[in-house]
Amino acid sequence: MIADPPAAAPPVIGRPVLTVRLDAVAHNTRVLAARVPHLMAVVKADGFGLGAVDLARTALAHGARSLGVTTLAEAAALRAAGITAPVLSWLDAADADLDAAVLHTVDLAVPDVAHLDAVRATARRLGRAVVVHLYLDCGTARDGCPPERWPALCAAAAAAEREGAVHVVGVMGHLACAAHPEDPENAAAVTRFVHGLAQARAAGLRPTLRHLAATAGVLGVPGAVLDLARVGAGLVGIDPSGRSTALRDVAHVTAPVVQVRDVPAGTGVGYDHTYRTPAPTRLALLPLGYADGLPVAASGRAEVLLHGRRRPLVGRISMDQVVVDAGDLPVVAGDVATVVAAGPPDADPRAVPTHDAGPTLAEWARWSGSLPHEVLTGLGPRLVRRTVPAAPLAAPRAAAHPDPHPEETR
Repeated sequence: MIADPPAAAPPVIGRPVLTVRLDAVAHNTRVLAARVPHLMAVVKADGFGLGAVDLARTALAHGARSLGVTTLAEAAALRAAGITAPVLSWLDAADADLDAAVLHTVDLAVPDVAHLDAVRATARRLGRAVVVHLYLDCGTARDGCPPERWPALCAAAAAAEREGAVHVVGVMGHLACAAHPEDPENAAAVTRFVHGLAQARAAGLRPTLRHLAATAGVLGVPGAVLDLARVGAGLVGIDPSGRSTALRDVAHVTAPVVQVRDVPAGTGVGYDHTYRTPAPTRLALLPLGYADGLPVAASGRAEVLLHGRRRPLVGRISMDQVVVDAGDLPVVAGDVATVVAAGPPDADPRAVPTHDAGPTLAEWARWSGSLPHEVLTGLGPRLVRRTVPAAPLAAPRAAAHPDPHPEETR
């Protein structure tokens, strides 16, 4: 089971609690940083819903060298918290307030010439160059520059760099199929990226940060790991590739039993009576539901840990409450159920979950036909938040921008 929260934390009566294990974030960061030359900790979506500032500080103290977000607003929040490490934002529209990139010293991903023109205009108006990473679409047909437009973007970026409007420090891409390491699309994406790098160099650019791999790429497609890797899911214990046995879950959710009733066989439970008790049993009510992040699609499949045993959630998951079929367990109001389990920091990550282990984030994703990422980011603000801190390292690595044009790359 999870270690107790810090002794100073006040008791919470009658409320579900989300405990964020920053010690597990620190462990995961160290594991992943050992695999890559430069680990960028991705703390988008408020750190996958667990707190971007806490995750960023923990990751930077345990091996990350920079941070990644999707918007300048997310970057500004990190700066407002006093975080000075390099930050890259990669999903800002060309008509966004790009002044914030200069004001907060934030790198920008540039996916097309129109975006570059907006960056260029901002730099001219403010009299300061903007640090950029050119973004190549390597096969997602989503974000990034389509390959047929890439040479034009590289040429325009080289011109903007010559005039002092931008510094092109990086070229980035993304893998569409990294969660399936054997998929030949991964090798094709690497080939596209390498070709794109050659085109960038032919245009006169000398990027020193080439990055294609995210968590799944780091763990399953080693050929995609270049100068830098953008790692977000892995920080919070999610391995999309299914290859790692070393990552630890970060989120732990508990909920108190607020009502207990003994019912006869044939009792309908919840809306539309989607479940009827097959035998006399004891029902326990927990005060959380889909407004707190439990997927309705997991109804009829999900389980919780109660009195050391797995017991099913029955009936439909409601907005604010779920019902546990406790069977013959001696459950009383005030007992605590484990809804999502994170193991202790010294647990063997290779251990197979047993019947008396709490349900994992991955299980909730399977029960709901979803992704662990979606379940995690859906954990709602009504959950009382607690953190288990990470022990600081004796000498955290300093985060600093590399020289975008070291002599040896010319």
